[in-house]
Amino acid sequence: MRKYPLLLIALAGLSAVACGKKIKPMTPAPVSTAAADSIERARQQALEDSLRAVRERQRVEAELATAREAEAIAAITGTVYFEYDRSDLSPEARAALDAKVPALQARPAFRIQITGHTDERGSSEYNLALGLRRAAELKAYLVANGIDAARIDISSMGEERPAAQGSNEAAWALNRRAEFVQATGEQ
Repeated sequence: MRKYPLLLIALAGLSAVACGKKIKPMTPAPVSTAAADSIERARQQALEDSLRAVRERQRVEAELATAREAEAIAAITGTVYFEYDRSDLSPEARAALDAKVPALQARPAFRIQITGHTDERGSSEYNLALGLRRAAELKAYLVANGIDAARIDISSMGEERPAAQGSNEAAWALNRRAEFVQATGEQ
């Protein structure tokens, strides 16, 4: 039993000595120049990688926007075909125009030129007038569906610019058309 009081006294003494000592905070070891350079290079590389990723994302977004715009222009432009000596709209022509309306509405600054064409049968004067009636019929349909008439220019080429050469029904069918293109220049 005599051992325990001595042990307690020894522990109390050690505690007093340990508590009386101030513990110095550890200071970080100095970083070598090579290590500092390595850290700086890693930071610089991370920054360059981030910038490269941002540029790549911007490039991809620009390509997507260009592709979407090209799709919209393709939906607006194109060709509508007509029956022989007719300027009224077939169900196919109406469907083609119905597909153009949303794309035109989404782009209020986009202007179009509609040019009417005919096959070679008939006089030049008659064919010019028929081509103009075809273009006017298409414009009227678009205007009736909410497109501003000032955005649509019409003209006729009659038989002057055939899409297909030949004097047969296959060629004539391709030439009886109206073409939609993006208008350029002043209104």
